[in-house]
Amino acid sequence: MVLDTHAWIWWVTESPKVSRKARRAINEADGLGVHPISCWEVAMLVAKGRLALSLDVAEWVIQALHRPKMRLLPFPAEQAVLATRLPGDLHADPADRFIVAACLAGGLPLVTKDEAIRAWGHVETVW
Repeated sequence: MVLDTHAWIWWVTESPKVSRKARRAINEADGLGVHPISCWEVAMLVAKGRLALSLDVAEWVIQALHRPKMRLLPFPAEQAVLATRLPGDLHADPADRFIVAACLAGGLPLVTKDEAIRAWGHVETVW
């Protein structure tokens, strides 16, 4: 199971923004993946002042990736190309495209609140 960037942040910070269904799925999952682009997204949110963390963003990312069941997903070149060839009509956000490409390539569900991804219908989503 892959966590979208916001789901990862909210899960790690124990935010009530994570739906009950998503929290249950995360807790029951055998493993949790985070795409490397999510590390960049978290750092950008902090750099832009849109996210405040209790510690330096580099340390937060390291600690968040060391939570139980968590792993950083690989990002092979084939997935970068796949992100440009996604079926249907998904918005142009590169980070979202990389994340869903990883889900497609691995046959993995995505935990996301993103309505555009959920409506897209080409990856299994949980929220």
